[in-house]
This record gives sequence, structure tokens and C-alpha cells, in this order.
Amino acid sequence: MNSQVIIFDTTLRDGEQALQASLSVKQKLQIALSLENAGIDIIEVGFPISSPGDFKSVRTISEQIKNSKICSLARCIDQDIDVAAEAMSKSNSFRIHIFLATSTLHMESKLNKNFDQIINMAVSSVKRASRYTDDIEFSCEDASRTTIDNLCKIVEKLINAGVKTINIPDTVGYTVPNELSLIIKNLFQRVPNIDKSIISVHCHNDLGMAVGNSISAIEAGARQIEGTINGIGERAGNTALEEVIMAIKVRQDILKVSTNIKHKEIYRTSKIISQICNIPIPPNKAIVGSNAFAHSSGIHQDGVLKNRKNYEIMDPNSIGVKEVKLNLTSRSGRAAVKHYMTEMGYKETDYNIDELYTAFLKLADKKGQVFDYDLEALAFVNTQQDALEHFSLSFFSVQSISNGLSTASVKLLCGKDVFIESATTINGPIDAIYQALNRITHYPIILQKYQLIAKGKGEDALGQVNILVEYKKRKFHGLGLATDIIESSAQAMINVLNTIWKVNQINEKIKKFKNIDN
Repeated sequence: MNSQVIIFDTTLRDGEQALQASLSVKQKLQIALSLENAGIDIIEVGFPISSPGDFKSVRTISEQIKNSKICSLARCIDQDIDVAAEAMSKSNSFRIHIFLATSTLHMESKLNKNFDQIINMAVSSVKRASRYTDDIEFSCEDASRTTIDNLCKIVEKLINAGVKTINIPDTVGYTVPNELSLIIKNLFQRVPNIDKSIISVHCHNDLGMAVGNSISAIEAGARQIEGTINGIGERAGNTALEEVIMAIKVRQDILKVSTNIKHKEIYRTSKIISQICNIPIPPNKAIVGSNAFAHSSGIHQDGVLKNRKNYEIMDPNSIGVKEVKLNLTSRSGRAAVKHYMTEMGYKETDYNIDELYTAFLKLADKKGQVFDYDLEALAFVNTQQDALEHFSLSFFSVQSISNGLSTASVKLLCGKDVFIESATTINGPIDAIYQALNRITHYPIILQKYQLIAKGKGEDALGQVNILVEYKKRKFHGLGLATDIIESSAQAMINVLNTIWKVNQINEKIKKFKNIDN
């Protein structure tokens, strides 16, 4: 049996069905190009008959994609098939994907057809599609709830009609792994011409088993897996392709199959799709979540520092994650604290680890998460955490015009001094406030990340703003919380400015300490 598993991505078709708003042609093309760059074998780019916009996007993508095969969906309706072929006509090679329900429930309650009529419709549609291409895939919708006798019968008829790929969808995420495995095994045992077609599976995640079902199907002989990046899709979503791909790579010793995927592009592709589709990736999401390679437990951190393989089954670099850090929380041990101090260039003789760790635990209990600049403060200027803030925003006002300029005026207390400054920008009121503050402090800050999170519901909900900035090649975090998002944004930047000021003060004192020692 062939050891290569074909990866079929339906992010642009099944995945887009779950989005609150349709993607533009430009956005779909951007996603398609990222999928092609990652080595996806087949990209299902849409359902052309569904709308003029979808037709246009399929046609545009078909003209641009060269290395992945393009595929479009069609019902068992002649016009669907004709339109799908027309939309992909500019592509060098394309696949038509036809679907029709085969379960008794769907036949009776949705289609009002008997099984013989279903077979005739399916075979007729395959013949229609054969006018345009010899690469035809057929999905037996709700296959996991179709009787095995009927499934075997229609699969044999479809293969004889010229279908190259038979897809067995677990349309409603009802199946469990050993059940789907048995279905696939029965097809191989009972369908005489099964060797003339590739068996595919398309699993949904309603019971949280989409990836497990897909892996069990591979073990039973399926050689195409359908799904989406990040698992987006109808209801609870589809098979998360990045999870299946990495399971194949990491457990090749058991699965004994491989893919054509460029693994180092997985993380980047995941991020692109998350941003364009406006679907955040949960921190605990397997493979691509922000916590997937993060460690907070002191025991785990110590083990990872000694050998990453102790608690990581894959190298973060293998999916394109370039930087992985240990979280500094009250659960962290001395090993993590020492690691951060070493990363910042300090030797163990420069500080007292016992005193630093005791102070660290107190701060971690109070603050939640501690950063490297906090450790410096605790190690060299222990009392700085209780000191008054140097910068304080006394007053601000903002004027903003739709599609126009925004002007912000701020009154900033800097120690004993008071400064008033204003700034005007085309980038909105928050950028105007940030520019006004920067004109006072003159810190060479680069804003790298801005995140707004609603805390609560309704008009009184709080807006939490988290920002990440770069200052002299170091990263600093800021947080603001207020019912007014402009105020919370300003607070977050004031938080950062105070941290930078404290770090600068600490650095000056460290220099003095070193001069005294010398």
C-alpha cells in the first residue's frame, strides 16, 4: 500500500462556511498561496455555484496556484458541475468534488429519494464531470451513518464510473475511531475494485474525535485526509490538519506513512489563517497554540532546561516556531529564574539566588506573571516594585473624524515635572495618544502587538488592552483596563513607560555597583 498520505485542505470551502463574514477574493487568494507554500496537495477553493463572489474567487485562485491541485465542490446537479469546471478552467489541473447523501436518514428526510435513485444520480453526475476532468472525487455524505451494505454498493458503482477518490465523511462527527476504522476495513475487504481508487476521510469534531478518527482511518488504509488549518469549520469544526500532519511525522514509527508538507511552514500558515479569518487560536491548541511549547511547572521547566525532550515530543523549530520561553509564574522553580538571569548576561555570583527566588515568589503571587526586567529589579533594586510610578497620565482628550485626522492632547506627570503635548495622525485616536506620549518621553519604542479583550458584556463591559513593545532590542509588556478603550490603551502605554523608566534606573544602579566592585 502507498505510504504517502494526501493532504486535502478545505479551509476555503468548509472552513469559510463557519465564518461570521465571507472572505474577499484577495483574502482567499492570500490563504490559498499560504497553503500552497506549505505544500498542501489539494486545495478545495470553494463552491462556485453558491454565489458570483465564490465563482470569482475560485477563478482567481485557479489562475494563480501552480503547485497544489485546485478543487471545487458540486452537488449532483449538472449546472453545479458545469459551473465548477468553468470556474477552474484556467488551472492546469483541477479536481471536481461531487457530494450526495447516502444515509437512510438523509435520503428519507432531506432528499425524499430511495437508494437506487441516489446511485443513479451519483453515477450520472460522475459521467457529467468526466467531460471536464478525469480527477473526480465523490463524497458519500453522512457515510458514517450509512449502512455498510449500501456504502459498499455505491462505492463499487462510483469507482466503475470513473471516480478516482472516494471520500467517507463523518459529516456530523458521530463516529468513534474504532468504528470508522471498521468502515474503512470493510470497504477494502468487500469492494472488489477498491484498488482503483484512493479512500479519503472528512471528519467533523462534534465529539472531539476528528483527529483521532482520521488517524484510525490512516491505519485502516485511507490515504487522503481532509480538514482545515486550525480545525475551523461547521459547528465544532473539522479535522485540524496541522495535528494530523505532525502526528504522522512524530509517530512515523507506528503509522509508517508520510506527507509532502513543508513542516516549517505550519506555524506561519496557521497564524495567517487565524488573522484573516478573525478566529483566535486557543492558547492550549495542539501544535500551534501559544502554550503548546510553554512550560510553567517548576519540575517541567527544570526538565526542559536539562533536555527539551523530557517534556517536548517535537522540536518547536520543526513547525517554524523560532522562540520558546518558559513562563515565570509562582509555579516556576529556581532553575527557570537562573535561566532568565543567565539569558540576560548575569553570572550566579552577581546576585543571591535564594534572596532573588524568595522575592520572585512574592511578586509572582501578586502579579501573576513575571518578566525578565522584573527579575533585574528584584535582584539589584529590591524595593523598586513598591516605588511610586514615575509617569502618570493626569488628563487626555481626543478628537477623531471618520476617515480623517485624529488629534490627542495629554497632560503627563513625570516625577515632579508636568508636560502637556499633542499629536495629530491619520491612524486613529489611539495612535495619536501614543505619539503625544512619545514626544514627551522620547523613548524609541516600536509597538509590536496590540490586543483588545472585552471583559464582561453590555455597555459597562471593561476593555482590557495588552500591548507588546520593543525598546532597545528588549520586549516590554503593558496592560490597561477601563470601560473606555482609548483610556485602557493609554493606561497600557503608561504601564510600559513606567517599566522602561524603572529598567533604565536599575541599569544605572547596576553600572554603579560594577564600578564600585572594579
